[in-house]
Amino acid sequence: MLIVLVEGFTHEDMKDAMLKKLGLNEVPKIQKRDLENLVIPAHIKNKYMSMLNLHNARKRRSLPSLAGILRGIPGNADISGEILYSDTTRQRMVFDMEARIPENSEVTMAELKLFKKAPKKLPLPDKRSHRPVNNARVSVYWVEILADGSNRTSLVDSRLVPIHETGWKSFDVTQGVQYWLKTNRQAPMHLEIWIEGERPGSYAAEMAKCVQFTSQGTSGRTLGKPELVLYTLNLEEFGSRGDCEESTAKKNNICCREEYFINFRELTWTQYWIIEPAGYQAFRCAGGCKQLKNPLRHYGYGERTCAVVESTPLPMMYLVKKGEYTEIEVAEFPNMIVEKCGCTMDNISVV
Repeated sequence: MLIVLVEGFTHEDMKDAMLKKLGLNEVPKIQKRDLENLVIPAHIKNKYMSMLNLHNARKRRSLPSLAGILRGIPGNADISGEILYSDTTRQRMVFDMEARIPENSEVTMAELKLFKKAPKKLPLPDKRSHRPVNNARVSVYWVEILADGSNRTSLVDSRLVPIHETGWKSFDVTQGVQYWLKTNRQAPMHLEIWIEGERPGSYAAEMAKCVQFTSQGTSGRTLGKPELVLYTLNLEEFGSRGDCEESTAKKNNICCREEYFINFRELTWTQYWIIEPAGYQAFRCAGGCKQLKNPLRHYGYGERTCAVVESTPLPMMYLVKKGEYTEIEVAEFPNMIVEKCGCTMDNISVV
């Protein structure tokens, strides 16, 4: 028996796939100055979040049954956050993540819970022509603290919150936790909340100020502090089928799927072009496949190679140059995430 090793998925492969999707011959020449004063329109943000929510839903459906698999962190499942600053439209919070994620486990879902106070006084419209405003848009950003002390943010969730309701509101921050895991897991995790009008206009923006989240209850005891709930997958019991185990895969050259995180903020050709996401877990195929010593004698087939046999798309927000203007667009790029690897020969899967 012979073993043929796989050739890894490269950044050039990804670049070619993205350019093909957009019908471009080369990467747009986007400069840092093109990002100055950049405002993401509400309809673009909504479209991206809609795609991202579908993407997350697909990912959860691909997991084994949630019963008995998803489990909170042992002990206190909720990680309480501290408020660094807060005003009527922004709130920065920090979570101490030290020793919160068990070894040999994967974070499959992360939920941010915020307690919304009841609005004290609602501004009255000065004109009857105002359309009713019932919601405010609340967006959650993961904040990356750079070496020079500056910040970089990445949108992880955005949804409409009813102005008149009170109580706990939940946001999906799974992507934010995954960013933190791949950048600086030794430091606390920072999240930022933006509160905006549900539609353009001064009246909607003014009504949005009625949405406030609290960190202290009126009784003086802690109530409604921001909470981060982590759900993890025990890889020893429920590891994804076909995923690499470090010792076994390297020793036996078994075809399997291994982690491969792509950081768009660090690649020179994507750092200004791709707005969201900041990066993602692409995975890639590794290892080898057993071969017959003389495969040409057997039905004319060539050698078997370890390759992708199943993949899923990734929603992305990016910049497009149109003459002197720069526009923001959203699209779902196919085959960006490896879901399953297998031995193939002449494009025929032999998994």
